[in-house]
Amino acid sequence: MKRVVSISLGSSKRDHQVEAEFLGEKFRIERIGTDGDTERMINLIRELDGQVDAFGLGGMDLYIRVGARRYLLRDAAKIVRAARLTPMVDGGGLKDTLERRVIAYLAREGILDFQGKRVLVVSAVDRFGMAEALDAAGADLICGDLIFGLGIPVPIRSLARFQRVAYLAAPLVRLLPFKLLYPTGKEQEKIDNRYQRYYEDAEIIAGDFLFIRRYLPPELPGKIIITNTVTSADIEELRRRGIKTLITTTPEFNGRSFGTNVMEGVLLTLSGKKPEDVTPEDYNRLLDRLEFKPRIVNLN
Repeated sequence: MKRVVSISLGSSKRDHQVEAEFLGEKFRIERIGTDGDTERMINLIRELDGQVDAFGLGGMDLYIRVGARRYLLRDAAKIVRAARLTPMVDGGGLKDTLERRVIAYLAREGILDFQGKRVLVVSAVDRFGMAEALDAAGADLICGDLIFGLGIPVPIRSLARFQRVAYLAAPLVRLLPFKLLYPTGKEQEKIDNRYQRYYEDAEIIAGDFLFIRRYLPPELPGKIIITNTVTSADIEELRRRGIKTLITTTPEFNGRSFGTNVMEGVLLTLSGKKPEDVTPEDYNRLLDRLEFKPRIVNLN
């Protein structure tokens, strides 16, 4: 049996494991949270290195991605170096392929008409493929990177403007401590309502779930959320807040959807290649065979 383990900087309360079969291969998929403890992450990676088929880097990104450019995050690089035998992926390969496909699928099948819809992407550097696909689908795109990532309450109201800002900021942002950019450990359990007006102004909210949840207003009736990793408790929380529809880009396993880093670990294992040798075309061919469909849950 193949084994893929996500070592996450996030809360251990979200840990989960499941067995599943993909293209005739049986997999054991696990998520282990370290409550914001980077040293524990490094120790777990060293302990499991060579014993599992792939690691997922959870709760943080390895790169900031803007267009064809990638900027290595300094904090993530320290953690990834602990894996010497087992390949590690951060989900970026699936964000650039699966999530583009999901937006195209939703539009093509008439599930969502993005044309002219106000879509808030909470972090476009984390979801550049999704942001680009939304822009191509005609969405009125709002990138929240300055607001939610850096605490600067300035929405970026087009993909072209976002790219200009990101090209200037990314070389400096990559050097910042990751905990300043993204909620880790117990910070993931806190909710801050400072920026709720941006949620209320949008018709669709998209991006990383923990980023979305961090600033989620007490009530958000009629909104649509497009995200990834959610538990059954997350779904009930969204229902209570009046969210109309939840769409997850990764499939459901035993009541929850895993992160893109875990699912990319599965696809990497199926490919039989090293991370540096896998292309978007490789992932797209595997996705064609797997026939993943987004999970759509009508909550209210």
